[in-house]
Amino acid sequence: MTASPALSANSAPPVDWLGGRLSVTGRRWLAQPCDERMALAVAQSHNLPELAARILVGRGINLDTVEAHMAPTLRGFLPDPSALLDMDRAAERIAQAVMTGERIALFADYDVDGATSSALLLRFLRAIGSDALLYVPDRILEGYGPNAAAFRILAGQGAKLVITLDCGITAHEPLLAARDAGLEVIVIDHHTADIQLPEALAVINPNRLDESRTLGHLAAVGVTFLSLVAVNRTLRAAGWYASRSEPDLRQWLDLVALGTVADVVPLTGLNRAFVTQGIKVMAQRRNVGLAALADVAKISESPSSYHLGFVFGPRVNAGGRVGKANCGARLLSTDDQAEAVQLAALLDGHNAERKAIEVATLEAALAQVETSGQANSARIIVVAGEGWHPGVIGIVASRLMDRYHRPACVIGITDGIGKGSGRSIPGIDLGSAVIAAKAAGLLSAGGGHPMAAGFTITASRVKIFAAFLEARIADGSARADPILAIDGGLSCGGATVGLAETIERLGPFGSGNHEPRFALTGARIVKADLVGTSHVRCIVSDSSGARVKAIAFRAAESPLGLTLLKSGGMPVSLAGKVKLDRWNGEIRVQFQIDDAATS
Repeated sequence: MTASPALSANSAPPVDWLGGRLSVTGRRWLAQPCDERMALAVAQSHNLPELAARILVGRGINLDTVEAHMAPTLRGFLPDPSALLDMDRAAERIAQAVMTGERIALFADYDVDGATSSALLLRFLRAIGSDALLYVPDRILEGYGPNAAAFRILAGQGAKLVITLDCGITAHEPLLAARDAGLEVIVIDHHTADIQLPEALAVINPNRLDESRTLGHLAAVGVTFLSLVAVNRTLRAAGWYASRSEPDLRQWLDLVALGTVADVVPLTGLNRAFVTQGIKVMAQRRNVGLAALADVAKISESPSSYHLGFVFGPRVNAGGRVGKANCGARLLSTDDQAEAVQLAALLDGHNAERKAIEVATLEAALAQVETSGQANSARIIVVAGEGWHPGVIGIVASRLMDRYHRPACVIGITDGIGKGSGRSIPGIDLGSAVIAAKAAGLLSAGGGHPMAAGFTITASRVKIFAAFLEARIADGSARADPILAIDGGLSCGGATVGLAETIERLGPFGSGNHEPRFALTGARIVKADLVGTSHVRCIVSDSSGARVKAIAFRAAESPLGLTLLKSGGMPVSLAGKVKLDRWNGEIRVQFQIDDAATS
């Protein structure tokens, strides 16, 4: 097996690709560590290109784990659900409700994880001869998580058992109200827990402080799937399927894959198996809601993790952001073709509306960051604005995090009350910081996980809250220059369709299994122009005369975009990904630019 011409397998690349300099976005480019001998052994034993082997080894894969990583199966990764605390108790109670015909209600979060979790459970219950009420709170009127008024409504509709999905782990007072209303509650969640758990019949959460945390990387939809495995097993043991068909839970893995990717949890271990197998199910177009969504988004190719995260996810989310909160769950759970087409079109329209609101909010947020001086000094970005739509603040926080490479919190204020959303970077647990701020009395509500959080705050406490987070981050670790991991060096001639196809085999990519990134040094921008509203399209050449098409998304007004547009043919180093560009039946290669550095 010979080494790919794009990357030498005989010697380790430099530790620092920029020799101590920072990129135009303020990042250091560091080589992804790789054990050369292990990479060679993996390549030879598994008949892989050395480039692919190097990438795998750089992600911690070895001889014993290559097969499980390349072809993950549920059989290989699915644990006994009983390993999670309270699982058996919850499974017994849900099974009892099914067999006795009790009214079950689902209280689900309004994001993709909540929508897929509720659709998964609704489909399961219908398949086994039951059903459930569905309640999804309005983001603006009710905010995140369970509330007492909603529980009273569900009790009034005859519910006896309520299952919260992707929420509830910090809802102490609402769950007490549910008890007073005569409801039993099962919490299925994955967000960071307080020391004291809420009062409930069962609390299933791999991130409980008394859990082993081995399944802490799961999204709520993954925890929900494990719960269905447990309920199904309990019903089987009770003889429920003696006179009816037992459902094959694998038919709904498309929902598990969508929720897992959209919630940006690590695509490792069981999550990787969920997504790999779920994408196969999605390609069969069994779910009429997902099929309708693919049609309205004009997806003609087989789905990938990209489509789940950037095409399906935003549209399912749009209902909860700027439309009716339960639209996503209804779309994913319906079997009515006409309803699916109608809901898909509605969500597509809501998504277009969301984009316009997002652009305006982002512009205002960026102006605040720059004028406040946070761009240069703060360890965490905190911005707030009157009337900022709560449906887009999470997306804007993510955009700020990407731009400044720091955690970011964005707060929309209405009538003196702020609804906030935050996104973090690896190494800084934003969820625990928000929980600590709530415990300190700075927030009226708040929770999350290491990479994301949500909270409610009075406008007068925003500055104190920002100082609290700044101090907490400073105490945890000094701020270092952000790092961009580089998997190897690349020439323009080495960016081939064959290389892109090899990389694609190593997917699905996402959090915890980032897409391979290469450094293209000694390059020159032959041509650069704007495409769409904010993308920079380039033709890149190197000293050999070879050329490759490239693009930097949403970069027009950023330091990266300005560097590309004004390079004037001067030498530049580029960092990015090699992607297949499928268009009109043709397959080409494209270099997707993530960063740049001038000489």
